[in-house]
Amino acid sequence: MKKVFVIDEKDNVGTAVLEPIKVGDDVGTNGALTSIVVKAKADIPFGHKIALRDIPKGSIVMKYGLSIGNATQDIKAGDHVHIHNVESNRGRGDKFADSKGVSA
Repeated sequence: MKKVFVIDEKDNVGTAVLEPIKVGDDVGTNGALTSIVVKAKADIPFGHKIALRDIPKGSIVMKYGLSIGNATQDIKAGDHVHIHNVESNRGRGDKFADSKGVSA
């Protein structure tokens, strides 16, 4: 079984840090969660993320205990999670305004 790394129990994605994952592989978790097993629905390159549970469109994608973006479409457990189905919310000056309404 392939393993992905999970830092926080709130994470809904795991990162392929040991090796790439092939479609059809059973994928378990190491780190903060060790009880989740999903079947890969796509190839997951090294360093990329796999959904550990269903993430509905518009929901927050959690990695390392932090929000890294919002799902732009429904993401099923086992799906590849990357820029094709997540809109980042990190480093987005257009998503932040100070108390005077001025964007950073």
